[in-house]
Amino acid sequence: MEIKVLGTGCAKCKQLEKDVFNALAELDLAADVEKVQDIKKIMSYKVMSTPALVVNGKVKVAGRVPRADELKKLITEER
Repeated sequence: MEIKVLGTGCAKCKQLEKDVFNALAELDLAADVEKVQDIKKIMSYKVMSTPALVVNGKVKVAGRVPRADELKKLITEER
């Protein structure tokens, strides 16, 4: 599983990255997690607001930090 957190380094972007690692630990899942801060790479996903979560190449959420239960669901949908 490949997870990307898109964001330029704002507080919400950092929170989403932290929440992703917490969710993976709680779900006992392994994944390659990458933080993408390059604006051109972020725009390649057609994301206009950050933070954004990309799981296995699919944009799952953009412009907000999902709740913990929602984040777990988004991750497990792509397993």
